[in-house]
Amino acid sequence: MKLLLVNIKELLQVREEAPSKVAGTDMNILPTLKNAWLLLDGDCISDFGTMQQLPKISVEKTIDCTGKIVLPTWCDSHTHIVYAGNREQEFVDRINGLTYQQIAENGGGILNSAKKLQNTSEADLYEQSAARLEEVIRMGTGAIEIKSGYGLTTEAELKMLRVAKKLEEKYPVAVKTTFLGAHAVPNEFKGNKAGYLNHIITDMLPKVANEKLADYVDIFCEEGYFSVEDTHQLLGAANSYGFVPKIHVNQFNAIGGVKAGVVHDALSVDHLEVLTEADIEVLQNSNTMPVALPSCSYFLSIPYTPGRKLIDAGLPLALATDYNPGSTPSGNMNFVVATACIKMRLTPEEAINAATLNGAYAMGLSASHGSITKGKAASVIITKEIPSYGYLPYAFGSNCIDTVIANGKIIA
Repeated sequence: MKLLLVNIKELLQVREEAPSKVAGTDMNILPTLKNAWLLLDGDCISDFGTMQQLPKISVEKTIDCTGKIVLPTWCDSHTHIVYAGNREQEFVDRINGLTYQQIAENGGGILNSAKKLQNTSEADLYEQSAARLEEVIRMGTGAIEIKSGYGLTTEAELKMLRVAKKLEEKYPVAVKTTFLGAHAVPNEFKGNKAGYLNHIITDMLPKVANEKLADYVDIFCEEGYFSVEDTHQLLGAANSYGFVPKIHVNQFNAIGGVKAGVVHDALSVDHLEVLTEADIEVLQNSNTMPVALPSCSYFLSIPYTPGRKLIDAGLPLALATDYNPGSTPSGNMNFVVATACIKMRLTPEEAINAATLNGAYAMGLSASHGSITKGKAASVIITKEIPSYGYLPYAFGSNCIDTVIANGKIIA
């Protein structure tokens, strides 16, 4: 179907030839067209321009965007959206004084989610996860990365990744999958982390590779979870299967995991709430994208990733939700963009670049998502009538989205 958007108040992230990512001062540049039109042909962006130069076009549907802003859909490069149940009791426990680490030590946290998931059928897990995905699509997400990691057994990890693949087949969004077997050490291997890591490498990895269930391999490199040495071991093994690394790192402590990620040419290093000068130096001149997860900091009341410092050091930055049952039970990228501006001192231009162009880079989708560029996916957000794009993070508690178009499909 040919779909024409006309009288667009401002068309954001317009790039004739889009870079794969933007960094440093370039993150504060957001190319736009005012009083614009946009033509979507099937699942691709076909053309755009100003209303003064609108040619005669035969289309099946025209949408009047008077007073409205149009921008690429959000690219959420870090989620755990496939999970079972919830962990609202742990939320209450934290209010009553327990830390995230204390809850984990008491059998909560990741191990709690793993137990629930292992006891949930694949069909039920799919239904729960599909409902979440439908919600985030309505909130403007058009590309999403989905991690495993709440299974912690071979069978359960494969179940999670199969569900993610089924979601990709059904919904008009781009989905990238990540194998995160090294999320925590399960009770079956308590006191035997080396044995579990060997199990991941010799049993899980080959099966994930054989079924072609994942694009990336991830590890939680953190004190009490997996060490830098563990990270080198797993990512070295993953490389032999052609998996690209992504790493959970520096959430609570800086232990050298960022350097390990860069050494293995990780696509992204995610969290970075705790960051050292050495970490910043090693990221410079690398291909690795730093990813901040501000709604996780909000929910856990931990420090925010020093995004201002990263950008001022000339680095790129992506934003993602970390949607998961324990530390971020929300996939609302609009809130993430607003929180990055409010708490991390990003400008609206930087935050939008981080949530679109750089988010696409952080999951290997630069060629198809993240900007208004001819040939890219017909995935855009049409806002309600708002005064400017700065209003999006300003009105952080309001739903400013009128319509979402994902791969050419209008989402009700």
